[in-house]
Amino acid sequence: MRNIKLKIEYDGTNYVGWQSQSNGKSVQTEIENCLKQILQENVSLIGAGRTDSGVHAKGQVANFKSNTKLDLNKIQKSLNSLLPDDIKIMSIQEVPIDFHSRYSAKSRIYVYYISTFPTAIFRNYSWYVKYNLNIDLLNECSKLILGVHDFEGFSKLDEANENYLSNVFISGWIVKKKFLKYKIEANRFLYGMVRGLVGTMVDVAREYLTIEDFKFVLDKKDRCRAGQFAPAKGLFLENIKY
Repeated sequence: MRNIKLKIEYDGTNYVGWQSQSNGKSVQTEIENCLKQILQENVSLIGAGRTDSGVHAKGQVANFKSNTKLDLNKIQKSLNSLLPDDIKIMSIQEVPIDFHSRYSAKSRIYVYYISTFPTAIFRNYSWYVKYNLNIDLLNECSKLILGVHDFEGFSKLDEANENYLSNVFISGWIVKKKFLKYKIEANRFLYGMVRGLVGTMVDVAREYLTIEDFKFVLDKKDRCRAGQFAPAKGLFLENIKY
């Protein structure tokens, strides 16, 4: 038995998310179907992160176990020839049998892009915000979430969660020409967490909410006081660290 790890890049625009679902095509199912053709066996692909509908990935990681004796380079080339153009296998390697893409991960990095101008080319990869945003307020909010916090107020309800705690290692905004880029690294991410944080930070930066409102949501875990959820299209799973 071999344990094989994939690093995957995909444009999530036309998918219901990473995870296989009954209501539309998923990235996981697309890859599993191609692996079945190549390996002539059913494969269960384990992803490191469950990206939502419309969310993209530059560094998604997944692993599967197989009895195949095929060369890894041949598997990668075959996958990339069969997969649609919006999914690519960037690398492939054999890993120890106990490696698990999700549970072996030490941290995950997400990036969110905001465009400050209407754009046709980047319309599926950024959120166009027409308001003037105060970058200092964005960064003031971002620093408040560093460390261990309960992010229930910024996340969507998920009955599978035992708790909403997350340890945030990096959180900050930078200006890149006409784009704003938010980077966050944490040991775990909750359903809707990054989009909830970004949407509320934007509401603070355009002075619809205050820093005190942001602190209240964080401290009291009150979703009703939080801002909007940012659109999925600006969010990228950037990297997984092991």
